[in-house]
Amino acid sequence: MVKDNITLIGMPGVGKSTVGVVLAKVLGYRFLDSDLEIQEQTGKLLHELIEEYGDDGFLEIENRVNAGLTVSRSVIATGGSAVFGKEAMEHLRDISTVVYLRLPCEQLQERLGDLHQRGVVLKPGQTLQDLMEMRAPFYEKYAHIIVDEDDLDIRGIVRKITSALESNE
Repeated sequence: MVKDNITLIGMPGVGKSTVGVVLAKVLGYRFLDSDLEIQEQTGKLLHELIEEYGDDGFLEIENRVNAGLTVSRSVIATGGSAVFGKEAMEHLRDISTVVYLRLPCEQLQERLGDLHQRGVVLKPGQTLQDLMEMRAPFYEKYAHIIVDEDDLDIRGIVRKITSALESNE
């Protein structure tokens, strides 16, 4: 199967959705935000799902929705916790080139507002740094390509991704 999709993974706030929209325009692809897909399929906001089903229940819903995505010529922006869904990530690796957008914690903290409102799965007492350290090995495991965003604007990130995709062919 030809991988004619691109999936963006990474921490909340790295710009997966923003970069994804611009990348899709540059490539002439469609754009799919998996968080919006989850909300559409469940009829609830992410933070409502977390409140109702708990962190583990939310991760099961996220895994199920992402594992069921059937798209072509699309840029898929996943939620930051998507990498905890083994079936979903194996499916996304099969149908797409997975790109990990990486940003230092300090820059992430500047970008992020209320983590709860963003639907970020955080355990009590857990910091953003803790979350990054826990998730990074999963992002690295599933990524075909890693793009460091440090000091890049949206256009610079998109250029870095398209150039990495070209050299990855």
